[in-house]
Order: sequence, then C-alpha cells, then structure tokens
Amino acid sequence: MAGINFFNEDIKLNLKNKIKLKTWIKEAIKAEGYKLNELNFIFCSDNYLLEINRQYLNHDTFTDIITFDNSEVNKLIVGDIFISYERVCENASKFAVSEEDELHRVIIHGTLHLLGYKDKSKMDKALMTQKEDHYLQLRQPSNITA
Repeated sequence: MAGINFFNEDIKLNLKNKIKLKTWIKEAIKAEGYKLNELNFIFCSDNYLLEINRQYLNHDTFTDIITFDNSEVNKLIVGDIFISYERVCENASKFAVSEEDELHRVIIHGTLHLLGYKDKSKMDKALMTQKEDHYLQLRQPSNITA
C-alpha cells in the first residue's frame, strides 16, 4: 500500500491523529527534495526489534529504531522503520521528555535516515539532531499524539 502506513507487530499502540502525523512526515520528505512512494512504520517490543537487529545487522543489542531503505530509485522513499515502543518509553523517562515527544523524534529520525542523513560520526550526529529539532518544531504537538 503506497503512502505512509502504521503497523503494530507484537504490541498494542493506538496512534491518535494519524492523518496529521502523516502530513508532518510527508512535509519533511518534500522539504528535503524527496518523493514518497511507501513508508511503513512498524511499532514493536524490545525483543521483537532485538531479533531483527540480530538477524539483519548482526548486533546483539537493544535499540529504539532500525530503518530499512528499500528504494532502488534516487530521491524516492521506499522503506520500513521498526520502532521499539518500549525503548521509546524508557528513553523518554531517561531524557525527561514526554513519550509523545520521544516517539516523534524517533519517527523523524528514521525518516531522516531515508533522506540520506547519517549519525555515525560526531559531525553527522550533530546535523541529524539539528534536522530532528527543526522538523519537531514544525509539528503541532497538540494535534499529533501517541
């Protein structure tokens, strides 16, 4: 199914205002000069994402997000973003932010990966955080809730 889709794998997460959330993500994609084909967000547990991390990336660690870029065409978004909602909630507490804000940061973080941004080097991570902050400021927090 083309467009932006939200799925739950082994958890129950009721995203509210999905249309506004999708619009926010689409606007970020467009602002970066990309076109959207299909973008799937799969919300899951720590253990589910750990298995993906082991199977596909050979990492034996918990993580909040794994992004798969499935595009074969430059500047066209086709991807799957797996997000551990458990990890998001734990990180929200750790960083003293709301679960909603942390979830939105992780959502835009994964989207930015598909837009070509990296976060391995200190300089790349600084740019990624700057872009996250920029797009987070453009959303309407009272309208997009988890």
